[in-house]
Amino acid sequence: MGYVAVTGGEQAIAASLDLNELRRVEAGRSVAVEDILATMPDLVNQVQSEGSLWAPEIAAVAIKQACGSIEEAVFLMRAYRSTLERLYTSRVVDTDGMRAGRRISAAFKDIEGGQILGATRDYSHRLIEFELADETVSDARERAREIRARLSAPADADAAALLDRVPRVLTYLRSIDMVRDWPVDDTEPVDITKTPLSFPAPRSVILQALSRGLTQAVVAIGYAAIRGFGLSHPTVGELRRGTVAIEIDAPGASGDAAAEDAYYLGSIPVTEVESLIVSDEEDGEGGHRSALDVGYGLVMGDDESKAIAMSVLDHSLRADDVRFPTQDQEFVLYHIDGVEATGFISHLKLPHYVTFQSKLDSALRSAAEKGGEADA
Repeated sequence: MGYVAVTGGEQAIAASLDLNELRRVEAGRSVAVEDILATMPDLVNQVQSEGSLWAPEIAAVAIKQACGSIEEAVFLMRAYRSTLERLYTSRVVDTDGMRAGRRISAAFKDIEGGQILGATRDYSHRLIEFELADETVSDARERAREIRARLSAPADADAAALLDRVPRVLTYLRSIDMVRDWPVDDTEPVDITKTPLSFPAPRSVILQALSRGLTQAVVAIGYAAIRGFGLSHPTVGELRRGTVAIEIDAPGASGDAAAEDAYYLGSIPVTEVESLIVSDEEDGEGGHRSALDVGYGLVMGDDESKAIAMSVLDHSLRADDVRFPTQDQEFVLYHIDGVEATGFISHLKLPHYVTFQSKLDSALRSAAEKGGEADA
């Protein structure tokens, strides 16, 4: 691409930045970071997930600075993340030990431990509550008190204990040999924050890219795969949402003692999905049989739609079959990254004077040549 210098650019750019900041403060009001954290947790979680950094306060500041623009806030988070030194690598997170606040299955009505609905908008009426326009802090506190009172009924002790470690729904399907087996792969995962994408991509790259991809893009492409632009139509075997512990090894620890001596850093909320897709596999006798393939999704935060779409695309991308765009690794993984997409689209606003002039000259010559042929 050809670019030319724009004279007087520094003063114009400085004024443009001032105007942009004026848009944020000209009303003479400011939202406290604590208020963003308290009232917009889903937005904060999305910025953290796509920014690949669990830092709620930093994400809230980024949202405030970006005036609510998700892609700009994620860009700020990614830029800040790149300045941080990586001191430790956590132990492998065991999601079997998730403390689940929500856990459902669309495949089975009755599951061990029961369906746990938890907090969800699935059963809401989607009607605007206009009274929220006049809600005060005292109103919010009173409403919270009333809801806590309704939810304060004594819980069954056995059910409460299951929240600490709920069994997996797919265990039953695996026990009757209905889930397709895959060999265990203990290859060291590729870190996509340090290694450029290359294809064909290993599954560790696919899962990382999907997990931190632009939520709306992952959902849209996952939806396309289900609608017929792919071969993955899932049934949600299990969706679980809760918190998982993050631990690091103690200095010098190894072997069986490492887990006992590990340092607990904290817990983060995640949403995990195992989707079931019918597929064919060889039966070992020269024939084929139907089996259930598992698509996997895990995202930071509470975005269930993204986790489900991720599980669909995890299954789709194992085929790496360019007959369907949703099974083409390069098509999907290059186009779901919000920072990459926004950056490239935004660059189209930069000066393209030389390249456009070349295109215009070529179009004018072509028009002139055709005009000459018509006159002849």
